[in-house]
Amino acid sequence: MDKLDLNIIEILSKDSRTAFLQIAKKLKVSESTIRKRVANLKENGSIKKFSLVVDTSKIGFENIALIGVDVSSEKYLDVAKKLTEFDEIKYVASSTGDHMFMLEVWSKNADGLRAVSEKIKGIDGVTRICPAIIKDTLKGNL
Repeated sequence: MDKLDLNIIEILSKDSRTAFLQIAKKLKVSESTIRKRVANLKENGSIKKFSLVVDTSKIGFENIALIGVDVSSEKYLDVAKKLTEFDEIKYVASSTGDHMFMLEVWSKNADGLRAVSEKIKGIDGVTRICPAIIKDTLKGNL
């Protein structure tokens, strides 16, 4: 991984639709160099996928929440698997710090968020959840 690869990743992170020719001009290399570098970055797993960032409110999701979840240690793997099965949960990560898992949950309204929260609380092994509704995104993809 060199400076050129890092520059390519930075450009694509801001807009993954950026044309290879445009990246090449900006970085003062050939388009084929960019094409080969991106292919290598995908092949070695540095680029896992190209993704879409949506304005959730424009597609009907008014409540986006980050939810910290604590579980009993003997149920850790069972809860982890269960959390990945919810359609409303868009992101699940195991974590250190205040909570064992961090979730990103999309819901159409407060009632929907409450319903998902109750389902999460009902999973055998969940000891506590701590939801935080996102008001404004200041930086990032949420």
